Amino acid sequence: MQRYGNRSGISGVVAYEIGEDFVAARFNSGTTYWYSNTSVGVEHLAALKRLARGKGLGTYISQHPDVKHGYERK
Repeated sequence: MQRYGNRSGISGVVAYEIGEDFVAARFNSGTTYWYSNTSVGVEHLAALKRLARGKGLGTYISQHPDVKHGYERK
């Protein structure tokens, strides 16, 4: 996993991994959530990939119920 940039300084996300068809996000609780095309859809997954490389990943996850509760596994 790569360390998340946390540019705001307040993100709950500490690390991420991007694969062809998934994004894994590790939170400061130590739990890693896996999101895939199947679990959240192509559009949400594309947004998660973009945000993981920049900023806003934790906010996006928490503000989109389809993503927040749509993880494939943890």
